[in-house]
Amino acid sequence: MITPERVESIMHSDSKEEKIKILELTCKCNDSTILNMIISALDDRDIQVRGEVFSALVLNENDISDILMQNLNDQSKNVRGFSVLVLANRNDRKAIPKIIDLTSDESAMVRSCAVGALGYLKAVEAVHVIQKCMEDPNPEVKKSAIKAAIDIGDQTVFEKLSEISKDDPEIRNLFNYAKSKL
Repeated sequence: MITPERVESIMHSDSKEEKIKILELTCKCNDSTILNMIISALDDRDIQVRGEVFSALVLNENDISDILMQNLNDQSKNVRGFSVLVLANRNDRKAIPKIIDLTSDESAMVRSCAVGALGYLKAVEAVHVIQKCMEDPNPEVKKSAIKAAIDIGDQTVFEKLSEISKDDPEIRNLFNYAKSKL
């Protein structure tokens, strides 16, 4: 049986194998204490553990949206950013307003995840925020915003792309991709 004490003990251990093993058992978990411990492991130092946490949360059969959305305010940029991606992969449209808020997060990684999630969710209601992110000083945020604009079918993406694609070959490739999609 999975108890909060057992999960906490394992998640604070150094055993990657034990962490992964316990995460595999949490797809049916709806205990908020355990889920919060699992979500906090999105900040684990081991990338494989973070990947397993991500998978466990995406595959969780319960409605865990509220718990995930509470973690969008976490101090850790990894918890905020990856929680956004989990919500998007669960097609959780009710999270869109909170995801929009994160497009102005202090962390470029979180902004990039948030704008990418909006595109993945086809959040046409976020078109202005996505366009604003195309002007972000961080190149990864800018690229995520361009891809999001393409994903939602924003025709104005061409105007912005023709301006900014001159300096960046990756953005030029996105521009060509956009032309083929829209």
